Amino acid sequence: MSTLLVINSSPMGETSVTRKLTQAFVEKYQQANGNVEVSELDVVSLNLPHLDGEILGAFFTPAEQRNAAQVALVKRSDDLIAQFKEADAIVMGAPMHNFGIPSSLKAYVDHIARAGETFKYSENGPVGLVEDKPVYVISARGGDYSENGYSHLDFVLPYLQQVLAFMGVNTVSLIQANGVAMGEEAVARAIEGATKDIEAALAA
Repeated sequence: MSTLLVINSSPMGETSVTRKLTQAFVEKYQQANGNVEVSELDVVSLNLPHLDGEILGAFFTPAEQRNAAQVALVKRSDDLIAQFKEADAIVMGAPMHNFGIPSSLKAYVDHIARAGETFKYSENGPVGLVEDKPVYVISARGGDYSENGYSHLDFVLPYLQQVLAFMGVNTVSLIQANGVAMGEEAVARAIEGATKDIEAALAA
């Protein structure tokens, strides 16, 4: 049975447009792929700490030299990496916050983007260690950051596409829901457009 990992990062709960779209994605993905095991990860409730000296020190300490506290810190990261690697496909809800990703999602990325685990450096530059898989990034944003709007201010989709590629994941579909702070009609249009983009991405 294939596994779909659903990563949500909006703190807005049931009112989140991004969460509504990731849920719609799951339903359409199941319709398209049949029997699928869905694994959900809410990085908001996970409340991961941002990397500090203690966590980084644990990461870079050789395994045989880690103390009990360091072992626990590394295990948390290892478990998240294993979940990310084992998924056959991933959908990531990443609303725009101040032109970038939510801090909870950044903390998650920092816990899984680890040298020696999801990427390494070689004589020819960085090499991703995660097997390529389809990843669908869904991002709602208050204004219009499409090609017809302020795309140069969008640091959500370009960043996630780049960091995923750095880890070896290049099959990435980027889906936007623009203008969700512009009234109910704009929200409806944004959801309709993003839903069509989801359907197109799954049909590709």
